[in-house]
Amino acid sequence: MDERNARWSRATVYPDMWVDPEDDPRNSGGVSPDGELATLQDFLSNYRATLLMKCEGLDAEQMARRSVPPSTMSLLGLVRHLAEVERDWHNWIGDGEPLPKLYGGDGGGDSEGGEGGGDNWDFDGAVAEQAEVDAAYTALAREQAATDAVLAEHPDLGERLGKDGFAVRELLVHRIEEYARHCGHADLLRERIDGRVGQ
Repeated sequence: MDERNARWSRATVYPDMWVDPEDDPRNSGGVSPDGELATLQDFLSNYRATLLMKCEGLDAEQMARRSVPPSTMSLLGLVRHLAEVERDWHNWIGDGEPLPKLYGGDGGGDSEGGEGGGDNWDFDGAVAEQAEVDAAYTALAREQAATDAVLAEHPDLGERLGKDGFAVRELLVHRIEEYARHCGHADLLRERIDGRVGQ
């Protein structure tokens, strides 16, 4: 793509930020949460909000626009991927029959970033159709809520869940790491689409 977008931010107070502090839904004001569990949940919530902020205001074509060959990564692909990963985490801590993959049958959804090989259907299937964008947001919210609901029943961070004995703490930290990693990808994808930058 030869067209280059000028770097810009909606923020006026701190020009390297995404929005001004009073417009940032992640800024609740006051002191940080007390306790390890509340702190982990706060970080997870903020990274989830950051991902959605990086996608706001884009049409289906922009959401599905890929980075650079050979990568299949796009913002829409990231939303789909994180929905798939949330379902995977739910399966890890459940005792019942695992839920099927959202994208691509048995092989999809466990890919990291559409980096080639395997069945990267969460990324490869991210096509520029508004119905696909809407479905991805719906799936992400649903899968997040399902995993959150299970974990809400287990506030002891040292408790081990599922047949593989994942500690609640390990799962929460892993979720934060996954969202943080992909929010970094989202930074670059969004800047390439329209030049918008910020945390």
